[in-house]
Formats: sequence, structure tokens, C-alpha cells
Amino acid sequence: MATALVIENDPTDDLRRLGEWLTEGGLDLRVLRPHAGDALPADLAGYVALVVLGGEQQAYPLPDGSPGAPWFPALEGLLRKAVRYRVPTLGVCLGGQLLATAHAGLVERSPSGPEVGPGVVGKRDAADADPLFRYVPLIPDVLQWHTDEITELPRGATLLAASTRYPHQAFRLGDRAWGLQFHIECDTAMIADWARDSELLAELGYDPELVVAACDRVMADVEEVWQPFAVRFAALALGELGDDPTRRSLPLLGQ
Repeated sequence: MATALVIENDPTDDLRRLGEWLTEGGLDLRVLRPHAGDALPADLAGYVALVVLGGEQQAYPLPDGSPGAPWFPALEGLLRKAVRYRVPTLGVCLGGQLLATAHAGLVERSPSGPEVGPGVVGKRDAADADPLFRYVPLIPDVLQWHTDEITELPRGATLLAASTRYPHQAFRLGDRAWGLQFHIECDTAMIADWARDSELLAELGYDPELVVAACDRVMADVEEVWQPFAVRFAALALGELGDDPTRRSLPLLGQ
């Protein structure tokens, strides 16, 4: 089977449902956990795709100038190679932010404050020509849990989804790398783990049980949108996406 490399940045944010969907799409998954000491490869040789997950770290340097995690410089290098060599790439929340910072985008503590719980985002016109987002509904359900945001997209990025308070909810770099500010991988158990003794929810004055219940109510709606999205990403990685606009067609005879 063709193998996708998955980078798990935080033990509290694993593949969950996204892993199931990518496997359904025909991908074998190799998960590296640099937070547990796994070394990152120097390149993506032997992999048909790269998936970078979320975490509590920040994509921008700490006050002393060190990276948000020791492996982030190497991970950003992999993300640059993925875009350069057109390896299908998906970054989720922190992963999407790292895709942006790896290409000179800007990530900061959100001036609009944290975004937590179920919500919706709105597709931009450019999404109609995107091989993955073209089939996403106009206003899809998503799950949010972040205090940082991408305030400036990388040069040349295509904005695919936005919301009123957070204008950069999804984007594409080149023709095969996507960054999502929101979460699509979570199940209710993951949200419950995040909500337990959460300083963020306490700061916002949110009742953890209500947040978990609200997220649980939209899990089926999130799956309805993002399971097909993940399967299409897998098909792209496998070279099986029949309507992939990046694929060249043979010329007609006589032309």
C-alpha cells in the first residue's frame, strides 16, 4: 500500500477519525511522534502524502527566540519540501499554521480571542476550482479549538474558507498542500479530554460539559462533510482523483 507520513505533534491530538477516513481511502499510515522522541526524516522519499496534526504548542517562536517545539524547524523543512516537490499535504490546526510559517506566513496570538467549540466556515469563490474543496458544502460544520491564528497567509496562497472573526480558515499552497485552521479529526472523547480541567475554558467562563455536548451534537455533520474530503485527499495522493485539475490530458488526435 502507498504510505502517508503523519506527524503527531501532541499526544492529545492524534489521528482519530481522520486516520480511519484516510485508511478507507486506501492509504497506509506511518505515524511519527516527535514529542515522544521519534526523529523526523530528512525528506519525504517513499511517502505519497504528508499529514501534520495539531497541538498545544505555538507555531511562532517563544519569547526567548526558541521554536515552539524543538522539532519545528525540521518539520517546517519537510513542509517546504512537500510543497516544492508537490507531495499532497494536509495540515490541521497547528499543522496548518506550521504550513503557513514554513512559507513566510504569519501566525500570532489571535487578536479576536480564542475560538472553541462547534462552528461553521464559509467557502470562498476560489474553492470552486479546488480539487478537494469544490465538493465541500458552502457553509460546512467544523470544530474549533485554538488561541492562535494565521494573520497573514504565505505569498501566493489561495484562500479557500473564512469566517467573520477569523479570515484565514483554510488555504492551499501550490496545487497539493492544504492548511486548515479548524479540526476535522476529533471525536467526542478527544473533545472531552481537552475540556477536562481546561484552563482555556475556565478563562472563557465556558461550562466544559456544555462544550462537549455541543461538539457531540455536530459530530455526524462534521463527518458528513470531512470524511469525503479525506477520502478525496487519499485519492489525490494515490493518483486516482479522476477530475484532478492538475493532471494533464492527452491531446486529441489531429491536434
